[in-house]
Amino acid sequence: MNNMNNQLLKTVCLFVALTFVLFVIGIFYNCTGNKTTVPVENRIKPYPENSFYWQYEGQPVLLLGATDNDNLFQNPNLKSHLDSLKAAGGNYIRNTMSDRDPDNEKAFFKNENGLYNLNKWNDAYWDKFENMLKHTSERDIIVQLEIWDRFDHSRDQWLTDPFNPKNNINYTFEEAKLDSLYPKHPGANEQPFFFTVPESNNNEIVLKFQEAFVKKLLSHSLKYGNVLYCIDNETSGTEEWAKYWAGFIKENSANKEIYITQMWDHWDIKSDTHKRTLDHPERYGFIDIAQNSHNAGFNNWENAQFIFNYISDNPRPVNSTKIYGSSGYEPWLNRGMTSEHAVETFFRNIVGGFASSRFHRPPHGLGLSEPSINSIKTIREIENHVKIWEINPRMNLLQDVDENEAYLSAKEGEKYVIYFPGEGNVSLDLNSFDYPFTLRWINTHNAEWAKKEKIEGGNLVVLETSSREGSIAVITKR
Repeated sequence: MNNMNNQLLKTVCLFVALTFVLFVIGIFYNCTGNKTTVPVENRIKPYPENSFYWQYEGQPVLLLGATDNDNLFQNPNLKSHLDSLKAAGGNYIRNTMSDRDPDNEKAFFKNENGLYNLNKWNDAYWDKFENMLKHTSERDIIVQLEIWDRFDHSRDQWLTDPFNPKNNINYTFEEAKLDSLYPKHPGANEQPFFFTVPESNNNEIVLKFQEAFVKKLLSHSLKYGNVLYCIDNETSGTEEWAKYWAGFIKENSANKEIYITQMWDHWDIKSDTHKRTLDHPERYGFIDIAQNSHNAGFNNWENAQFIFNYISDNPRPVNSTKIYGSSGYEPWLNRGMTSEHAVETFFRNIVGGFASSRFHRPPHGLGLSEPSINSIKTIREIENHVKIWEINPRMNLLQDVDENEAYLSAKEGEKYVIYFPGEGNVSLDLNSFDYPFTLRWINTHNAEWAKKEKIEGGNLVVLETSSREGSIAVITKR
């Protein structure tokens, strides 16, 4: 009997010890930021109280970014770059699944003869992807994934592409119906790689490997709640291609709540091309109109407001994952795509109602640089007084305003944010509110508050900038 009691006591002690170890492990993973098991309410989704904005971990959030590469998961200095972004107030990156840069890993296994096997994965590529998801999740940084990038599959990049029949053991040129050269700019949309879906060329041989790639991607990304999905980078492709992949991603999403868009290349975002996304909220849970940043000044603002009005009956977040413009990139300059253009576009986006804004990589954009860092810091300073998702564009409240002189978003009678790209002198209608307000000015070039003063409502208030640099007036009810 004593032996039996001793054995029972040992069993109970072992069970208690095991339970304690599992409890400690659980605390460790929670404390170290492991978020791979994400409650539904904590995943990124539209903010219920204002569906033009995002919510993450149950709280509304404005997404701001500036990074130095598109396929950030391939960066050797990924962690420090993310830390620098977060320190500046950034919480948003763009990540293409691209592999075309020197020293990039490819997604597929390469054999001793230098040929890829599309049925086997290169673990190094996917480990980098997993690490990027983990590091961003730990830092509460939202990732906008772009699954296909047309620049990986044309011109010189096609010569080393694993999908090129000469580079793999899985199919011939004849079987895959692919050619050895696609020398034109991918905007010509002549690459059959982007016509494999059943509604186009129904190329089952190539499509099965494309589908396997997307499933592999999802096997990593679906574990995390900080991921948005974009099918292509600035595509000139067909609606059938985008529709197929939107459906495929949702069908393979393991019933997770995810949000998908397509980024069309057309610079005129009022064009019918963009309506492929705008007209289908059931398919595309958010909009990305990064290409609007090709347009400058008031045209940039007006185009964006057209989109917000167009989807007003079915509001969704509107993102801008790329803001073009850099004075260091000579080809841009004859089109006015300067560094100043990029900064102005960023602030017009925020005041205009965008859910996200990110400076594009160098040399086509400012990346994570002093102007972009100060721009992000400026908005984070303003958020200490006004939450952007609580205001709306209200240009009708400004008087004596010239084109591209000032832009206003407000919750009338309570809070106003007026952006001045340069010098400005405008009047704000406060006639209906006979009580005092606080006026604060912040310089957009250095993120520093300039002055604070009391103003009286019940009349037209004249707002005049004190600097030729960009500035923002923040007015709040006292």
